[in-house]
Amino acid sequence: MSNIVEEEEDDYMSDAFISSLQDVRPGVPVPRRVKESYEREEKHKESNIKNRQRSLKEVEKERRETVLNEALGNENKGFALLQKMGYKKGQALGKKGDGIVEPIPLNIKMDRSGIGHEEMKKRKAEENLENFRRKIQMRQQEEERAADDFRLRMRSKKEEQKLEGDLRRSQRACLQLDEQKGIGAPREAWYWPSTTTQDDDSEAEEEDEVQAQELSTLEKLQILTSYLRGQHLYCIWCGTAYQDEEDLQSNCPGDTSEDHD
Repeated sequence: MSNIVEEEEDDYMSDAFISSLQDVRPGVPVPRRVKESYEREEKHKESNIKNRQRSLKEVEKERRETVLNEALGNENKGFALLQKMGYKKGQALGKKGDGIVEPIPLNIKMDRSGIGHEEMKKRKAEENLENFRRKIQMRQQEEERAADDFRLRMRSKKEEQKLEGDLRRSQRACLQLDEQKGIGAPREAWYWPSTTTQDDDSEAEEEDEVQAQELSTLEKLQILTSYLRGQHLYCIWCGTAYQDEEDLQSNCPGDTSEDHD
């Protein structure tokens, strides 16, 4: 019988083994198994350090991306069923082949907010933007209306001033033409300028003033110019007294200021 020499295994917990790991002086012989164990220990330490430096989320993300980037193989039951029904890799889904080619992308929720929170934030931001635009538009419309009202008031004021000027000219012309014909009193008190109106009957004067106040400047001008044209054949805008009615109708453009523009 041959004698079997059994090699004694090193006790990794013994003081001798531990001291051998620590004794790494140059030139000191190190057993092969001790050296291999030492190298494994160093690699394990380096791996632990690297893993601690990387966060758990990064590790999960890398693993997930690795799996998602890998194409499905025959070991996948769903893919195997599709192949049995005639599906080929890279082909679009559907009976007519008009479906999707790539899988629906996976949207992983990484934050702690509730489902639909991002959509709600997006919708709220769109609503705020729309409200802001609506306010800007309303402000612009208000400014435009204010500008239109101002222009309208200014135009109305200028028109009113022009009517008052035409009425005063008509009153002066009426006074002069009536006096030339020997008319001693105006048909209505306001036909002549107020400074030249003299009437001893105060009640009649007050009544005429009340009637005059009921008429607008435009109505007074229309009445007085009609009187001047009919009684004196005179047009204040032409500044001419015509010879007869035919001459007035033939040479005067009309009985309003716009006709003479």
